[in-house]
Amino acid sequence: MTSPTWDPRQYLRHADHRTRPFHDLLARIGSLPHEPGPRIADLGCGAGNVTALLAERWPGARVTGYDSSPRMLERARAHAGPLLDFAEADAGTWTPTEAYDLIVSNALLQWVPGHTDRFPHWLGALTPGGTLAFQVPGNFDAPSHTVMRELAGSPRWNDRLGGLLRHADAVLAPADYLDHLAAPGRTVDIWETTYLHLLQGDDPVLDWVKGTGLRPVLDALADDPGARDAFLTEYRDLLRTAYPRGPHGTVFPFRRIFAVVRTAG
Repeated sequence: MTSPTWDPRQYLRHADHRTRPFHDLLARIGSLPHEPGPRIADLGCGAGNVTALLAERWPGARVTGYDSSPRMLERARAHAGPLLDFAEADAGTWTPTEAYDLIVSNALLQWVPGHTDRFPHWLGALTPGGTLAFQVPGNFDAPSHTVMRELAGSPRWNDRLGGLLRHADAVLAPADYLDHLAAPGRTVDIWETTYLHLLQGDDPVLDWVKGTGLRPVLDALADDPGARDAFLTEYRDLLRTAYPRGPHGTVFPFRRIFAVVRTAG
């Protein structure tokens, strides 16, 4: 799968809601080896806003945020400091060349086909007592995605968009992640949460997915603004039916899957 073109400003329009799962993930990570100065990698750091939270949680840590998007890295480097830096890397091939006390990934692995194949490389790079922690969206069977796939595969759009979008197998079920991660000498904590985001404004679900799941469509139609606007209009109307606006805003249920794996110290 080709990585989409990212727009940091669009992605950050819902930064409060998008960051909530990372706070919940961070709360389940205990102490790290080599505190107060552990070595930390943030894989798929995006705009760097959650990487900065790692530096706040462990002020003495040496933290590197890795991402494959030059635009995201440009935005992320605004957070750089003496112990916090950023580098370009593709999670599909990234193999650590040093030991880490924590490798964390926030809403990235759904973009990496076969990402479970990377787990041995990352777990093998942890120091004794180190932690691998990640969260991924588990909403690929939600209307926001199913309606998008159905529209992209419809007769009008199939030639240009058919087969472009991710399906439910982009992530595993929690029990399947457990099968890949559990082993002697590891403590594994896996759970799922469905957030009911109350979004404000006109067509907020469309605005949300423009920052993430819709990016491949926007890329594919970038050279044809008329077609892009036509697709967005059709998709918008379907989303309005799937996510009607209520008296207090638009409820957007969003399921997330979390995993925290600690190695023996």
